[in-house]
Amino acid sequence: MKQPSITGTITALVTPFSRGRVASGDLQKLVKAQLRAGISGLVPVGTTGESPTLTHEEHLDVIRTVVDTVAGKVPVIAGTGSNSTREAVALTKRAHDAGADAMLVVAPYYNKPSPAGLFLHFSQVAEATDRPIVLYSIPSRCGIDISVGTVEKLRAKYPHVRYIKEAGGSVDRVDQLKQALGRDITVLSGDDALTLPFMSVGAEGVISVASNLLPRQVIKMVNLAAANDFTKATKLHRKLYPIFKTLFIEPNPVPVKTAMKARKMIGSAEVRLPLCDISPENAAKLTATLANL
Repeated sequence: MKQPSITGTITALVTPFSRGRVASGDLQKLVKAQLRAGISGLVPVGTTGESPTLTHEEHLDVIRTVVDTVAGKVPVIAGTGSNSTREAVALTKRAHDAGADAMLVVAPYYNKPSPAGLFLHFSQVAEATDRPIVLYSIPSRCGIDISVGTVEKLRAKYPHVRYIKEAGGSVDRVDQLKQALGRDITVLSGDDALTLPFMSVGAEGVISVASNLLPRQVIKMVNLAAANDFTKATKLHRKLYPIFKTLFIEPNPVPVKTAMKARKMIGSAEVRLPLCDISPENAAKLTATLANL
């Protein structure tokens, strides 16, 4: 199988709901709008897609819907991570069978494994598929990061482990990864507000929340940075920065779903407990930021 290129602007898709169920029609509509905007790839059932509160069948149904709607136009990178290695392996196999082009695999959360345990965890996932694995390091949610040494060991053993979504908030971390692995690792920003500084030191794109709402603008900023036009990219970054920050005024994806509902991009801003509706105060701040934008 030809390996896809996973760079540029990749949207971490929300999962639309309606009356407690996945709204498949809204999901298809959203995917088609992303394709028209020129997106480079799509991530269903990541954190933004509320994977922790989807059943396994819903999880696979969302992947299948996105794969079918995309119809090979861009890579589909399915979220298949878990803090249970067995579950991560099972989800990876099922996503592979459903047609996902690559897998996004978060570091195990809550149980805080050692570097040796992390290596063994990702090794078993890597052995469950021959498609690209995008490691996902987000210490704020997992309590641990994926060390540069662990990334080096995985990259040396598994040729298809060659991407990392870096959401630790550190430009220096991007430098460390590129210093250690150079072209052997593709770094993707996991934070919209840090995409530009990350790309200035070698990252090759973003897995973006904001591009659910503003795909063309985020794509333009990333393309400018990729073309080394940081003057224009910085100007656009300054314009978008307030919305990048306001989209995280409450836990993701509450604000972005609220904004998308306001713009009639999805039919409902519904999220699943333990997430809940945005507060009136923060809804007003979000509305004001969108109006200014």
